[in-house]
Amino acid sequence: MSETTKKEVYSWFKSIVFAFIVAFICRHFLFSPAIVYGESMLPTFQEHDRLLVSKVSDVQRFDLIVFNAPDSDERYIKRVIGLPGDQVEVKDDTLYINGNPMEEPYLEDIKKDLLLDKLTGDFTLEELTGESVVPDGTLFVMGDNRLHSKDSRFFGPIPISSLIGEVKLQIYPIRKIGIPE
Repeated sequence: MSETTKKEVYSWFKSIVFAFIVAFICRHFLFSPAIVYGESMLPTFQEHDRLLVSKVSDVQRFDLIVFNAPDSDERYIKRVIGLPGDQVEVKDDTLYINGNPMEEPYLEDIKKDLLLDKLTGDFTLEELTGESVVPDGTLFVMGDNRLHSKDSRFFGPIPISSLIGEVKLQIYPIRKIGIPE
């Protein structure tokens, strides 16, 4: 093997190793793919939708997040409803945060198709958890398909430490590529 060929092979090897290192760092520290399983986020996400999750986002109310489920070895995708210190209540199918009614435009499509009167049953955070506000270091989350979602109404607020990241981009199916609402 000539010296020129050896240099070319070594150059290719360095480039491939560098690319793998960059990909590993990006996936481990910056972003990660996720797949939707189940119907808890309908109509926002369908079964087998593919998402890109940012691991460095500052999570805000109504953001879509992926986290390690507190009741299984799965990952859940839900919407942040309550931040630490928030008082959360649903009355007459209206979400109240700290006593203020909140608009939830992402629920309009599912409410149109609703055969029942209410999508979300009445509750207060205190009735569900015994806490008057979302505890420090936790988030209160709910699925958009409130009738078929296992969320903080069942397992309580989730630890922020279980957060994997915020959904930033839907990448599949192709017709739905974009930033989810």
